[in-house]
Amino acid sequence: MTPSADTSPSIELYDEPGHLIRRAQQIAVSKFHDVHGRHVTPIQYAILRTLHETPGIDQVTLAQMIALDTSSTADIAARLETKGWILREVLPRRQRRLSLTPAGEDVLLELRPGVDVMYRGMMSSLEPEEQKEFMRLLRKFVHLNDRQDKLAGRKTKG
Repeated sequence: MTPSADTSPSIELYDEPGHLIRRAQQIAVSKFHDVHGRHVTPIQYAILRTLHETPGIDQVTLAQMIALDTSSTADIAARLETKGWILREVLPRRQRRLSLTPAGEDVLLELRPGVDVMYRGMMSSLEPEEQKEFMRLLRKFVHLNDRQDKLAGRKTKG
């Protein structure tokens, strides 16, 4: 059975914000892997970068900072600990304090130049003013939605 003209969607798929955001995420992940290979994921990079900038934070705070659910954050942190890139120290009430190891710092230092190249490449198809506007709107979109989620008491899922 084929859909009739009056039951088909009235909006083109590439005009739907959700689809475009998903495609943009796929493009970003693909570019990340093109530059860095598959030994580090973008989420692992976010964790390493966040721990570099805020050493000693607890696992729950890390999850909030990178907008990932706590169980996924715990799983990824355990894998990073196994790789020798982070140290997880047990605190009272079963919390864990996280910090980078020297090996984790080295991995982050190796990734940093490639991340800069990757982002410049992703944005290069836009004019400089378009790049600024795109980033301004993207930050605004994420900030406003994060704030709405907090006001509604929802947690961001990864």
